[in-house]
Amino acid sequence: MFLSLIYLLLLWQTNNKNMASASDKEVIKYLIAFLKGRQAFAPLEVILEKIPKEVRGIVPDKLPYSLWQLVEHIRVCQWDILDFSRNPRYKEMNWPADYWPKETAPKNDEEWDNSIEKIFSDRDEFITLLEAKDCDLYTPFPWGNGQNLLREAMLIANHNAHHAGEIIVIRRLLGVWKK
Repeated sequence: MFLSLIYLLLLWQTNNKNMASASDKEVIKYLIAFLKGRQAFAPLEVILEKIPKEVRGIVPDKLPYSLWQLVEHIRVCQWDILDFSRNPRYKEMNWPADYWPKETAPKNDEEWDNSIEKIFSDRDEFITLLEAKDCDLYTPFPWGNGQNLLREAMLIANHNAHHAGEIIVIRRLLGVWKK
């Protein structure tokens, strides 16, 4: 809801050009904070730390996925949004097959670590788009259907927050969440 209000405010501000520059910087600051999980939810760095390898592939009773599947899903979706946001030759992936791993567990610690590392490096690359001098939050991408950088930043933040909450729940169910 809060992000929707920001979006409406920004649409209004695009019609008030004399306010946009200072407002854009403030909005970008908040978008980066949302992307890093420092607002209404814990940062992914905290949520994903110290998950024992023995539980990464467990699918809890009555849930459809494991911690690994959620981590890899976050990575793939965030990479897809980053690619879409900067690549005029973007190729759409197949939903849901390309976005969810079939395997419930990573092959090894290296695959787990690489997936988590990629989540943070792709997030940082997206933040670089927001921090660019020529950053335009509002103009739709010519290769999309009306999407703009603001929408994509909000999509990453909302998507990651949603799945971060699921990761915490699964960690609690598996007894590996902080007390």
